Amino acid sequence: MIIFGFSVFYFLGLIGTGQFACPNCGGDREYQHRTARRFFTLFFIPVIPLDKVGEVVQCQTCKLRFDPAVLQRPTSAQLASALPTGMRAAAAVVLRAGGSSEAAVRAAIDAVRAAGSPGYDVAQLQSDLSLPAEAAADPLRALAANLTLDACERYLASAVRIGLADGPLSPAELDGLRWIASNLGMTPAHAHGVISTVESSATLD
Repeated sequence: MIIFGFSVFYFLGLIGTGQFACPNCGGDREYQHRTARRFFTLFFIPVIPLDKVGEVVQCQTCKLRFDPAVLQRPTSAQLASALPTGMRAAAAVVLRAGGSSEAAVRAAIDAVRAAGSPGYDVAQLQSDLSLPAEAAADPLRALAANLTLDACERYLASAVRIGLADGPLSPAELDGLRWIASNLGMTPAHAHGVISTVESSATLD
């Protein structure tokens, strides 16, 4: 009869807690990030801690364990915040390039509100425009990391409409839109296709 052995346990070595997007539950759940450690067992009871064999993230609802890489996935709350933040960044890029006409400002505010920030106003837009131009890169890249390509296309299309609100796109606006597309993970050819499609649609309207 074997009364001793070696087993891996996860109940020691708490690294952190918080909310994560649980792949099994399909929503935001509480988690515990723990160290997995091998123990010497006696009568199946862990007695002596041995070497660390890795880390796990355990959902506190379904109790399943996942690789810590799962924490890189955005929660629903984080994604909900990223959507309007990304649109604010794109709108600021376009307005810096083409000027803040009344029509363009109105289009920018409408685009951000449609992206999930219904209280967005002129004062917030002016605050966004006061930020360094390069500050727009991170919010756009966050969108690219968490949205489908189709969704990124829609964001670029919304930015194009802001530029078109007060007339044809200027060379500076086109450069700004290409920069937005690049940070959304699009190739130059892909960006050109989206921009041209929106321009053509605006002409027909």
